Amino acid sequence: MASLDPVILFFALGLLAGLARSDLRLPAAIYDFLTVVLLLAIGLKGGVELARQPAAALLLPSLAVIAMGLVLPLLAYAWLRLGLARVDAAAIAGHYGSVSVGTFAVAVAFVQAQGLAFEGYLALFVVLLEVPAIVVGIVLARGLAAGTRWGELAGEVLLGKSIVLLLGGLAIGWIAGEDGLAPMSGLFVDLFKGFLALFLLEMGLITAARAGDLRRSGLFLMAFAVLFPLGSAVVGATLGWLLGLSVGGTMLLATLAASASYIAAPAAFRLAVPQANPALSLAASLGITFPFNVLVGLPLYLGLARWLHA
Repeated sequence: MASLDPVILFFALGLLAGLARSDLRLPAAIYDFLTVVLLLAIGLKGGVELARQPAAALLLPSLAVIAMGLVLPLLAYAWLRLGLARVDAAAIAGHYGSVSVGTFAVAVAFVQAQGLAFEGYLALFVVLLEVPAIVVGIVLARGLAAGTRWGELAGEVLLGKSIVLLLGGLAIGWIAGEDGLAPMSGLFVDLFKGFLALFLLEMGLITAARAGDLRRSGLFLMAFAVLFPLGSAVVGATLGWLLGLSVGGTMLLATLAASASYIAAPAAFRLAVPQANPALSLAASLGITFPFNVLVGLPLYLGLARWLHA
C-alpha cells in the first residue's frame, strides 16, 4: 500500500517520538548533510533531463509555472484576510505560494515507488516557484514604496542553500550528462531513498516540536493549512495536464502547488517583514501542511493526476 511506504513511516516514527518527548535526535550536521545530498540529487537528475529538452520547449511551461506562483499567494491572501491581520496574512500567503523542497523529494520517491516516470526537468520548476510568491507576499505586506531592501532580500533568497544547491545541481547535471554522473549514482541515486528516510525522521521530530504553536494557531489557520493545499493541488494538476506532463509529472506539479515553504520563505520574511508572527507561518506550513501532504495528500494528488489523464 502506498500509505505504508517505509519512507513515510520514518516520518510517522519521528512524529510519534517527538510527541512522546523521546530524546531521539539527529545531530545538526547529519541533518544538514542529508539536506545537501537530497537537494543535489534532485538538481542533478533535473539537469540531465534538462539537457535533453530544447530550451524553447521549456519557455511556455516555465512562464505558466511562474504565473501559478504569482496567483496562488494572491488567492491565499484573500482567504487569510478573513481572519488575520494584513502582515500575517501576507507572510503566510508567501509561504503557501512558495514550495517545499522536502515535500517534493518525498513526492519523487512516492512516484518512483508507483513505477511511474516523470519529467526530470520539474526540478527547474522547484526553483522557479521558490521566489515569485515571496515577492508577492512582501509587496502585500509592505507595499511597493515601503523601503524594502530588495538587494539584501534577493541575496537572502537567491543565495540560500536550497536555491544554490538546486541550481548548482541542475547546472552540473546539464553539463556532465547521464554518463558523466554515472560514477556518482551510488550516492545520489541508489542511496536517495535511505537518505530521504533519515531526513523525514528528523522532519517528524521537528514537526512534533511545533505542536505548541499549532495549538495556539486556531481553527481558522488549521482549516486553511489543510483546505488551501487541496485547492492548490487542483490548480497544479490542471496546469500539469494542460502542459502535457505525464501522470507522474502532473502529480509532482500538483504536490509543488500544494506544498508550503518552511526554509526560504521564513528567512525572507524575517528580513523583509519582521513584524509578522513567524510562529503562525511555521505552525501552518510545517506543523500542518507538511505532515498532511506526506501522510494524506500524496495519494490524493496521484489519484487526481490519473483522473485527469484518464
